Amino acid sequence: MAESTSIKVFGKPDCAKCKTTKNKLEFFLPKWNVSDQVKMSFYNMDTVEGLAEGAFYNVDNIPTTLVEKDGKEIKRWELEVPPSGEIEVLIK
Repeated sequence: MAESTSIKVFGKPDCAKCKTTKNKLEFFLPKWNVSDQVKMSFYNMDTVEGLAEGAFYNVDNIPTTLVEKDGKEIKRWELEVPPSGEIEVLIK
């Protein structure tokens, strides 16, 4: 069975780095031909649901971006927009 890969972005709608991270992933995942294998989720930390998910993942700062494979966190970035090259290597 293939590995399950997901990217979780925790942020707020009015946060520039959060928007940049989300937009970057929405742009690159199709370009890398991984949109069907990699699930990207944005969690709005201004909502109860976003805060609950953030608490589960011990998110203290925004943006926080997590890459998970088969439910295990393999990389985390906090307070920064993740470099595209690093994400690409992790998810391919």
